[in-house]
Amino acid sequence: MEKNILHTDQETIIAQCTPTGSGAIALLRMSGQDAALIATKISKLTSGKKLVDCNTHTIHLGWITDEHNTHIDQVLFLLMRGPKTFTGQDTVEISCHNNPFIIQNIINCAINNGARVAQKGEFTKRAFLNNKVDLVQAEAINELIHAQTQVSLKSSLAQLEGSLSSWVQNVEKDLLHALSFSEASFEFIEDEEIEFGEQIKEIIDKNLILISKLKNTFNQQKQIREGIRIAIIGAVNAGKSSLFNTLLQQKRAIVTNIAGTTRDAIEAVIIKNGNNITLVDTAGLRETDNQIEQEGIQRSFDEAHKADIILLVFDASRDLTLQEEKVYKKLLSQYEQKIICVSNKCDIKTNKLKNLNNNTLEVSSLSNKNINILEQKIDTKTKKLFSDISSPFLLNKRQYNLLVGLENKLKALSPLVVKNIDYEIVAYHLKDAIAYLTEFTGKTISEQSIDLIFKEFCIGK
Repeated sequence: MEKNILHTDQETIIAQCTPTGSGAIALLRMSGQDAALIATKISKLTSGKKLVDCNTHTIHLGWITDEHNTHIDQVLFLLMRGPKTFTGQDTVEISCHNNPFIIQNIINCAINNGARVAQKGEFTKRAFLNNKVDLVQAEAINELIHAQTQVSLKSSLAQLEGSLSSWVQNVEKDLLHALSFSEASFEFIEDEEIEFGEQIKEIIDKNLILISKLKNTFNQQKQIREGIRIAIIGAVNAGKSSLFNTLLQQKRAIVTNIAGTTRDAIEAVIIKNGNNITLVDTAGLRETDNQIEQEGIQRSFDEAHKADIILLVFDASRDLTLQEEKVYKKLLSQYEQKIICVSNKCDIKTNKLKNLNNNTLEVSSLSNKNINILEQKIDTKTKKLFSDISSPFLLNKRQYNLLVGLENKLKALSPLVVKNIDYEIVAYHLKDAIAYLTEFTGKTISEQSIDLIFKEFCIGK
């Protein structure tokens, strides 16, 4: 009798779900049609029972054994039968001691009995294929794992619970409603008094506003994901590196009285109030013939553009040159909303900056004077950045591109429902628009696209 050949997505897969490295316990997950049977072959329960005969969603103490019946490790088995599992399939989770030799031996035992190593994101892919989560929620799992801020974590959880999926469903309902108006017009084509253009136009305009609001938050999602980026920018020898080290509370940047010491951007990350804050110490702004310094200065301007907050540092011990004043004024005009002006070396202050900015904070990196006030200003600006993010959704590039495509489709459709309406053409375009939404949640996405999405996940998820 020929052995049944399982579809790839039914094969039993195994992978370590916890991070590799030192620790007390590791978790291995096995999922697929034969997960319980394979786990039974490599297990010996202290109760004397066979794991395959145990009730679902139960935990059992036992040993992992090899083909020679040798004990590999004493573990806990969590048996869960589909469909009430994350993947929708039979699943066995094994809690073992976190030793790489033990982990590999357990995986080898499972492979020798019919399992295979899971690919990146394969567990979540199966959850998607078995309708446990839609594609938006699956992507939220990946965002949740890689969340680097508290806001990112909360947004990922909201999306996992269906916040963005619900938004998509509501827009889809509206467009289906518009489609029903359009198709209903076919029945009243001879009756000139029956018109549905106004209702369809109202639905399109309403959803264009919703899409625009969500689309405009895309750049802010970077702040949610990665935290806040603060660039320290100013003239040479203004004490930027000293301020960088003071805020960082460690000596990371080289500090000397030689102008132009920092020739490239230096980054360091601190965690404050649950948020990742990346501090960037940049090259000094000045005219120079040195090619390396010129490149460093150009990168300072690039950092100003990328930064969420700019600490524009003045040297209080001297006046600005005409060239420096020109550069400072340019930065203030371009990035005023995200700039905090800082007059460093205030303990040896000689210059006046009132003509550039009236809200300049005087500090001293050497004596720590007013550093606490500067940190409060940074905290205030950080809180405002997050409070300005009106959407709880985490849009990735795939979702954003679909949103733009949907917006363009609705914009093209809008003038078609003003007068002399051809409802057959309107219905055709509405179906196209709805297709963008179904691809959003994965209802109509291609298998190749699905594979590309889940390859971004880690193994074990």
